[in-house]
Amino acid sequence: MGYDALLWLSFGGPEGPDDVMPFLENVTRGRGVPRERLLEVAEHYQHFGGVSPINKLNRDAIAAVEKQLAAAGVELPVHFGNRNWYPMVEDTLNELTAAGARRILVFPTSAYGGYSACRQYDEDIERARAAVGENAPEMVKLRQFFDHPLFVSAIADGVRAAHASLGNVPGIRTVFTAHSVPDSADKASGPPAEGGRRYSRQIAEAARLVAAEAGVETYDVVWQSRSGPPQVPWLEPDIVDHIDALHASGVPGVVVSPLGFVSDHLEVIWDLDNEAAERAAEHGMAFARAATAGSDPRFAELVVELIREHTHDVAPRKLSPFPAGGCTVNGAPCAIGCCEPAKRPGR
Repeated sequence: MGYDALLWLSFGGPEGPDDVMPFLENVTRGRGVPRERLLEVAEHYQHFGGVSPINKLNRDAIAAVEKQLAAAGVELPVHFGNRNWYPMVEDTLNELTAAGARRILVFPTSAYGGYSACRQYDEDIERARAAVGENAPEMVKLRQFFDHPLFVSAIADGVRAAHASLGNVPGIRTVFTAHSVPDSADKASGPPAEGGRRYSRQIAEAARLVAAEAGVETYDVVWQSRSGPPQVPWLEPDIVDHIDALHASGVPGVVVSPLGFVSDHLEVIWDLDNEAAERAAEHGMAFARAATAGSDPRFAELVVELIREHTHDVAPRKLSPFPAGGCTVNGAPCAIGCCEPAKRPGR
């Protein structure tokens, strides 16, 4: 039995000033986030006219994948659905069901394991199928791809280009960043038998692979975009604090590669292109931000390869010994207890 469509499943983002607060309320529903914090984050979006780049970036990537699919002779329409903003995944799945789709592939726009990076997409699938009802199509989620050679090479070329933009000056430090998560969430990431911390270990492995490909001998792995209360431990160090530490140790500049993100999300253009870049400038340090993989032509090739693993039995390509996790059916987790969400008060 073949597949009727690919569902491109992403986080979503506002596309105008009036969308910002409703979007943030969707993101934080049930989490008890104070309205003052929402207003603070809303200012970041308003700095860019109330528009997150994520939906446009996803549409551009979808167009590139459709072109690659056509070139590969694969007949598979691509449809777009989001967790937190329009087009909502429930609406997209309802449209696919009404059009007669019975079995679809799902591409989540995250390369890694962990609750936010993987398990939450399973929850999106489960929720969307429940909203559609008993006629919902079977949904097969594509695997994690942090160690795919096309992903690694695209990021590595971005690192090389960023160093070149600074004149390949000796002593410039390469710093890889990913979205921070609560330490408890990282401990719970992956199947319990694996011992936890799949997310941070995959980030570290991706950094190692990219550094080797780019010819970088010395690098750091740090975190960004934490949003929780200060009393809750999150993965550290934060990128801005790390720039302070590098300056104190005499490092003349940094190349920052956000390998934890597949494209230039708001967190990238705000936390790195604004806050981190400004802190480096305050210290008189050179600063360059490397490109993410999503706009590179190899990213569309990568997605098509992941699709062809299912449609044409293409052998998976990967550069690490990590299991090829994330490929599940109808929102089931990879394993019992895998990436369990943190229990919130009152739940």
